[in-house]
Amino acid sequence: MTNRMTDILGIQYPIFQGGMGNISDAILAAAVSNAGALGTIGVGTMPLEEIRVKLAAMTSQTVKPWCVNIPLSVHPKTRAVINMVIEKKVPIVSLSAGNPKPYIPLFHENGIKVICVTASVRQAVKAEAAGADIIVCEGYEAAGINSNLETTTMTLVPQIADAVDVPVVAAGGIADGRGLAAALALGAEGVQMGTRFIATKEAPYHDAYKSSILTAEDDATTIVGRRYKRIRRIMKNDYADILIDMEKSGTTLDIYAEKTNERHHVIGAIEGNLKEGFINSGQIAGMIHDVPSVRELITGMVSRAKEILSQKNNML
Repeated sequence: MTNRMTDILGIQYPIFQGGMGNISDAILAAAVSNAGALGTIGVGTMPLEEIRVKLAAMTSQTVKPWCVNIPLSVHPKTRAVINMVIEKKVPIVSLSAGNPKPYIPLFHENGIKVICVTASVRQAVKAEAAGADIIVCEGYEAAGINSNLETTTMTLVPQIADAVDVPVVAAGGIADGRGLAAALALGAEGVQMGTRFIATKEAPYHDAYKSSILTAEDDATTIVGRRYKRIRRIMKNDYADILIDMEKSGTTLDIYAEKTNERHHVIGAIEGNLKEGFINSGQIAGMIHDVPSVRELITGMVSRAKEILSQKNNML
């Protein structure tokens, strides 16, 4: 299942791991890359030294292509992160949450491929004009920080695929071979997943996080932050209720921002304290009922997608 996108990045399967901010882990990301897909370390708001350690861990655990996600307007020292990525010869970067135009030429000058995460046709067209090699189009079914536009993946992918010439990758609401097949049918050349990778054997997250996903139903997630134009999809739990009550009562943006920062993400996802921290989750959580290895997940998805596409072709 190779195409333009896999050829550009030098990967075997058209599957990306989404950036996971401060809970990113080299063991999981390296497992994704070693299985033939694209593993990703998200820098979130991590201190530079912590980023350096995680990049070194990736280098020691895989010789396959891998990626660093940089949320441009989120990290307090974006330029220092960029310099570190170049210094460490990271092969691929994913740019999100900001304008990538000033940075793409610099990455290209250093032989680094650039993926841009977008949430609208306008953003995608501008990213392509700026030189993006690949565009991820993310619908608001996805976990974590989302666009205020709240456009669904099903409607976003074909519109962006029609508007740009570079390869498009679908993100949001994808967890199995059916989702991969659907994304390809809509015009994408691959998929990006986050929530599905949480429920894998290599993922070093708290059992409370994995259990929340495995027991989730179709309405298990909620959106917070609309009042502040800071959309985030998280799992419903005690801490989510706290955030929702804060919005209803008109809590200030500064207090809300503190309660949804990456420290509280770590408290929920790594420490398993769901009364004092949140856990990101996509709407797809209700479909996840097992904990395979990363390799089993990826190869199973690709095999199932091939079966589906073949079956549908025969039907027509």
